[in-house]
Amino acid sequence: MKKLLTAVVLALAITSAQAADIVNSAIDAGNFKTLVAALKAADLVDTLKGTGPFTVFAPTDEAFAKIPKAKLDALLKDKAQLTKVLTYHVVAGKVMAKDVKPGKVKTLEGESITIADKNGVLMVNNAKILKTDIVADNGVIHAIDTVLMPK
Repeated sequence: MKKLLTAVVLALAITSAQAADIVNSAIDAGNFKTLVAALKAADLVDTLKGTGPFTVFAPTDEAFAKIPKAKLDALLKDKAQLTKVLTYHVVAGKVMAKDVKPGKVKTLEGESITIADKNGVLMVNNAKILKTDIVADNGVIHAIDTVLMPK
């Protein structure tokens, strides 16, 4: 019985040590509450829980707070536009910070974003990358300080 209990505890420890998917990693990080709510409103949770891999340039709650409340509320109610905005933050593949190269990268939305190194600060369009390499089992999250808006 003691061996069985030890085996169960070990199995639980191994399971909890594994990385979560993109959505759960965003939830665990604690500063992506608005993003997670937006993913739910756009019905994109299952997509970002999928096999991927995905690289998500994830706006923090502070980034969403820069958008005027009325405009953000309207965006959250317009599923088509919200989906366009959110998928503009996602790139196919798992790109760790050390592998990021300056240039244009096509997003899942279809348009390209521009990655640049401005005096040692990595930028995505006009957004500063605040934190890199939040690893998930189906990709990686890089926190950004501004919500990117497609054309």
